[in-house]
Amino acid sequence: MSIRLLVDQAATGDPAAAGALFSALYHELRVIAEKHLRGQRDGVSLGTTSLLHEAYLNMRDREAGQFPDRARFLAYASRAMRGLVIDYVRNRQAKKRGGEFQLITMDDGQIPGDQSEVQSLESLSEALDVLSSVDAMLAELVDLHFFGGFSFMEIAHLRNVSERTVQRDWRKARLLLHHHLQQDS
Repeated sequence: MSIRLLVDQAATGDPAAAGALFSALYHELRVIAEKHLRGQRDGVSLGTTSLLHEAYLNMRDREAGQFPDRARFLAYASRAMRGLVIDYVRNRQAKKRGGEFQLITMDDGQIPGDQSEVQSLESLSEALDVLSSVDAMLAELVDLHFFGGFSFMEIAHLRNVSERTVQRDWRKARLLLHHHLQQDS
């Protein structure tokens, strides 16, 4: 079955098609998950496979948006992974500060994700949400390039546009994100 047909069927809410689509794109989704975790400090116990499977469960249990093409599905999956990483870091911070009333040893005190890291992730996520409300295609581009690790050429191929168009859109997205992040600080 073609990716296009799976995307169409998944967009209608067919859970079997969504699962098959996830399986067909597993390698690409795994690369996206690795990219999300790559910037985390040592000691993060959330693994690539765990993140990928949690994202699948998250997407399966939600009323997913429309996926008119492969790029939008991958961007949606990347957004789901980003949210899970932010939740994971917040949870780790809560535990670190005694949110679950656990006694910790000095070795446990090396839990990654200080408060500034959590705030940075939250600020970036909020800025991407604002960007998505202004221009969803630009937010999708950020998800695919920054979080998903796709090159401009790959994104251009996914969107059926020129690489130059993707580069122009990337500059525009960066400017809008920068503007929003500067307003918050």
